[in-house]
Amino acid sequence: MKTKKLIIPIVALGLAFAACEDNMNYNEYTVVDKEFVELTFGNVGGFMSQLYKAVDYDFGNYSNGAMQASATDESEYSKIGNAIEDFYNGGWSATNAKGSLWTSMFTGIRAANHFLEEFQNLDFEELKANPTYKGELYRYQNYQYEARFLRAYFYFLLVRQYGGVPIMDRQLPANEANSLSRNTSDEVFQFIIDECDAIKDDIIKDYSKLGDYSLGITEGGRADRMAVLALRARAALYWASPLFNPANDNERWYNAAVYSKAVIDECAADGRKLATKYEQLWASDNFTNPRIKNELIFCYRYYKNTGGDNLVETNNYPVGIENGKGGNCPTQNLVDAYDMKNGKAWDEPGSGYDASKPYDNRDPRMEATVAVNGDVWPTYQKEPLQTYHGGRNGQPMTDATTTGYYLKKLCNGAIDLSANSKYKESYHVYLNFRLGGVYLDYAEAAYRYFGDSNKKNAELDMTALEAVNVVRKRAKVGNMTATGDEFWERYKKERMVELAFEGHRFWDVRRWKEADKYFKSITRMNITLNADNTYSYERKDVSRQWDDKMYLFPIPRTEIIKNPNLEQNTGW
Repeated sequence: MKTKKLIIPIVALGLAFAACEDNMNYNEYTVVDKEFVELTFGNVGGFMSQLYKAVDYDFGNYSNGAMQASATDESEYSKIGNAIEDFYNGGWSATNAKGSLWTSMFTGIRAANHFLEEFQNLDFEELKANPTYKGELYRYQNYQYEARFLRAYFYFLLVRQYGGVPIMDRQLPANEANSLSRNTSDEVFQFIIDECDAIKDDIIKDYSKLGDYSLGITEGGRADRMAVLALRARAALYWASPLFNPANDNERWYNAAVYSKAVIDECAADGRKLATKYEQLWASDNFTNPRIKNELIFCYRYYKNTGGDNLVETNNYPVGIENGKGGNCPTQNLVDAYDMKNGKAWDEPGSGYDASKPYDNRDPRMEATVAVNGDVWPTYQKEPLQTYHGGRNGQPMTDATTTGYYLKKLCNGAIDLSANSKYKESYHVYLNFRLGGVYLDYAEAAYRYFGDSNKKNAELDMTALEAVNVVRKRAKVGNMTATGDEFWERYKKERMVELAFEGHRFWDVRRWKEADKYFKSITRMNITLNADNTYSYERKDVSRQWDDKMYLFPIPRTEIIKNPNLEQNTGW
């Protein structure tokens, strides 16, 4: 079905996507003629930019500053009455479906299908005399693979949230699209993997090494071969997980391990490795510093102004700091997941844990992620944090931390929110796929496939323990040595720590089907200043609601009214 008009929803200005280079040039297109888009390479590129804007990120945009992490045992949002509480207070339903992703992803899928059918085989005849023509045409010819990647990625976001959804791999008239039944989750995952396999050898491998096709500019904002391989690996991991693999088909774990290893091996062949320091991953120059961006595979660069933004800082700086709102406060559950520097769990014999100094000698990633009582945070501050009861940053101050902690990770502590400051903003990058996460994906898949954290073979020539310890070595924390069931428990903590506030915990616990264990309560730390200037620490458990229907989202009621052939997820 051919159409003359392109209908692309307006997306807020300043949202830019990136695949580890500098940002693309973004334009706003609402309703434009097909002939207009075809007119120039730049117009076609503008259309593609809109597709990228549907990629997920979570800097607190989910619910007025609340990250999805605050619907897990990772964090608690300090502002009482925020909509994030619907996930665990009984307010979640098919009529309150948290379902904006359904709309945005299918909008992106329809736009990708439109591009793939309507904008192929262009040659921009009138531009042939331009010296940049060769490079521009080369990029245009690559757009089809980018569009297919994005469509597959959108389906990944849908299937992890809803399970099976209708697969639309071509343009459909509205009446036909609104009569489709749901494909199974198996079919959706297979579609994603098949798409990745189909384009991985054709999509551009490295936008910085285009030779005669170079435009002479620092280029980015696009999916490349590594992003395709990473998506295939992540989709395979989810497909192998208990939520989507109730029969525990071991071949799925094998495929997930093989695909993750392919990413690791290709990164190694390209000289790409983990950033030197963990906290560099969200540094303001992570996008341009080669020593950092080598770890980044697929990332979303957010900014509302040309110089950046301070959204993350505004939402999460401590109460008591000028313009700080408290925000997403790490839980004691997360703090307890951090080992001691010697590699032992805090409550393990011989760990060296001191209950009177609970934050000393811990995994350095904790200091990079969690602001604790006594920290100088943000970094421009002179006075240490007082998160104890009655302190200037603690309860009962309005919106002060309920857990005893504030968030550091993702924040640029040099940004000063005070009225007279000069450094008010910087770029922020959301870490959709990075090499450190792939190592952990591989560790999980290899362990599940072999049933042994120390086993390997000629093809999967790295053990699960070895993969985990690559990540721990960068963190400068002692090696993990656990085996058997103990490995699984320690692995889950390692994943929680390494990937904290990167959007994984919400989905990991669901795909493991272990919400009964982790999402029915959180633990806060109540800190008291004693008369002798020492502190007392008291854990307090807070109950949350969980129902097994919550493993998958409800399909929005409005969508079922529109299309009665959509079967609602069980329990909703």
